[in-house]
Amino acid sequence: MNQRPEENDKTSSIESLLPIDEHVEEGHDSEGRKVRHKGVYLLPNLFTTANLFAGFYSIMCAVSGSFNIAAAIVFIAMVLDGLDGRVARMTNTQSAFGAEYDSLSDMVAFGLAPAILAYQWALIEMGNVGLTISFIYVACAALRLARFNTQIDVVDKRWFIGLASPAAAGVVAGMVWAVWAVSDVGIAGVELPFAVTMLFAVLVALSGLLMVSNIKYYSFKDLDLKGRVPFVVILVVVLAFAVVLSDPPRILLMVFLVYALSGPVQYVLRMRRGGVK
Repeated sequence: MNQRPEENDKTSSIESLLPIDEHVEEGHDSEGRKVRHKGVYLLPNLFTTANLFAGFYSIMCAVSGSFNIAAAIVFIAMVLDGLDGRVARMTNTQSAFGAEYDSLSDMVAFGLAPAILAYQWALIEMGNVGLTISFIYVACAALRLARFNTQIDVVDKRWFIGLASPAAAGVVAGMVWAVWAVSDVGIAGVELPFAVTMLFAVLVALSGLLMVSNIKYYSFKDLDLKGRVPFVVILVVVLAFAVVLSDPPRILLMVFLVYALSGPVQYVLRMRRGGVK
């Protein structure tokens, strides 16, 4: 039912009082014609907002010294980050706004949060050197996300160019969580052995540099999650969950370390075969 003229005038007057303009973006319909869309999609952006909050809360926990919680929340942010994209594609609610909002949320959850966690947990003992390493990680995460946004339509979707920021964050947060879990009360800062601090500093720096490298990583985006699979696949998934839950800090660290190393290993193998372009 159409609104009466006086109702439209009333709605317009109310909207004019709000200090926020309505979001409008251009898109294309099923026939390729340009159309203007008003507003934003709620469902995928709810997951993106939850991802943003997880990154923010992880930072707050790191600053307050709750390093194990801060590290665990980074992994929760990964789940939320994976859901917003999947939900958007499954419900056909992708938008330019959602893509940009997702990148900004990723910068907080997988750029700032791991860097601050790393600095507060161990790198603070290295003074300006630790601060520099933390900033290198943040800068590389920002460059990685910016490059991803500009290449999203021109690269093979089966591969990431450079280590994805959630995977890099998994390496950093996983290291903190795994070492913290060694002691019931947790260890950090001056309590850490010097060798562990140095190893961690190298790990943070390498994670950042891998993000901006040209090394290819499998993206898993060609997996069909909506189709039918053999029954044994479900059994494997259940067993995988059981293995992770048996010791989340160490298992997750191992998984992300293996993934981070898979790119350089494949690069070296291709180079030895003469297949690097």
